[in-house]
Amino acid sequence: MLNAIWAGMILTACAVALAKAVMTGQGTVFVALMQSLFDSAKTGFEISLGLAGVMTLWLGIMRVAQAGGSLDFITRALSPLFRRLMPEVPAGHPAQGAVVMNLSANVLGLDNAATPLGLAAMRELQTLNPKPDTASNAMILFLVLNASSVTLLPLTIFAYRAQLGAHDPTDVFVPILIATYCSSMTGLLAVALVQRINLLHRVVLAYLGLITALVAGLALYFGSLPAAEMQRQSAVFSNGLLFGLIVVFLVAALWRRVKVYEVFIEGAKEGFQVAVGIIPYLVAMLLAIGLLRASGALESLLEGIRYLVRAAGWDARFVEALPTALVKPFSGSGARAMMVETMRTYGADSFAGRLSAVIQGSTETTFYVLAVYFGSVGIQKSRHAISCALLADLAGVLAAITVCYAFFG
Repeated sequence: MLNAIWAGMILTACAVALAKAVMTGQGTVFVALMQSLFDSAKTGFEISLGLAGVMTLWLGIMRVAQAGGSLDFITRALSPLFRRLMPEVPAGHPAQGAVVMNLSANVLGLDNAATPLGLAAMRELQTLNPKPDTASNAMILFLVLNASSVTLLPLTIFAYRAQLGAHDPTDVFVPILIATYCSSMTGLLAVALVQRINLLHRVVLAYLGLITALVAGLALYFGSLPAAEMQRQSAVFSNGLLFGLIVVFLVAALWRRVKVYEVFIEGAKEGFQVAVGIIPYLVAMLLAIGLLRASGALESLLEGIRYLVRAAGWDARFVEALPTALVKPFSGSGARAMMVETMRTYGADSFAGRLSAVIQGSTETTFYVLAVYFGSVGIQKSRHAISCALLADLAGVLAAITVCYAFFG
C-alpha cells in the first residue's frame, strides 16, 4: 500500500509538471522540482537529527515508567472494562492482559512497545478464534481501538513541533485529547452497534462515564474561557500534567528500587536509534510531498476543496491541513511528513500547523494497522473492521477541525 501511495504521488507530480511545461512552453517547473528534491532531503535529515535529543529524553522516561510498574498499574485498572467489552475472551486468558498492555502502551505514547504488544495480543486472540481466516469480534474491536489511537502523551508530535520552532510545543495537548476521545468513542460505538455489545452494563458505564466526564469537563472549562486565556491555561494544564506524570513515573520507580539512571539510559539509547532510523522514511515521504507541492498538483487539489468550502460560506483555513487527514489512513510516515510540510510551509504556530498536529494525533494509520495486525495471524476476511475504523477516522478529523477553531480561532 505504501509503495503504491509513494509511487503514485511522484508520478502524479511528474505528470502535472509535464502538462504545465507543455501548456506554458516553459521548463522552469523542472527547476522547481529539482530544487524541491534537494530542499526536502535536507529538511528531512535536519528534522530527524533534531528529534534525537527529544526522543532520547522521552523514551528514557517511558522506560523508567515501564520498569517502575506504572504501565502494570494501568493494565490492572482497565481489566474490568475489557472483560465486558470482549466477553468471548475468558477471564484470566493471556489475550486479556496482552490487549490491555497494548492499549496502555498506546495511551502513554509507547509506539515501540505498543506494536509488539499488539501483535502478541492478536496472536492470543487468534487462539480463541473459531474461524482462523476471519476476524473475530474481539479482534475487530481491538483493531478499531488501535486505529482510533487513544493517546494521552503524543510525544512525537510535541517533538516535531519543538523542532519546527513552535513557541509552546504542547499547546495542542488538550485539543488532541478531545479529538482522539471523539475518534475512539465513535469507533467503540460503531463496533458495539454491529456486535451488539452491552454498553449499558454498570461497569462499562462507570468507565466510559468517568472518561467522558473528564474529557467533557476539560472541553467545557476551556471552551468557556476567552481565546487568549484558553491558550494560556491549556498550555499550563498540558505542561503541568506532563510534568506531573514524569514525577509519578520517577517516584514509582524509586519506590520499587529501580536503578533509574541505568534504565533511563537504556530507553534513551533506543530513542536515539528511533530518531536516526526514521531519516530514510521521512526523507522519502518529504521528497514525494515536495514534488507534489512544487509541481502545483497539491495546491490545485486544495484550491478545488477551498473553492467548494467557500462556496458553502465556511471558513477555509482548515483546508491547508487536509493533506495530513487524507494520507493518515494509509501511511503513518506519509501523514507525519504531511504534518511536517504543513508546519514548515505555514508555520508551526499557524492555524494549519496546529490543526495538522491535532489531526495527526487524533487517529492511527488504519490500513497499516489492519495489514500488520491481521496479516500477522493470517486473517483474510476483516468483516466490519475497515468500515468501523474509517468511521472513527472521520470523527477524529471532524473533531480536530472543530476543537482547533475553538482553541486557536
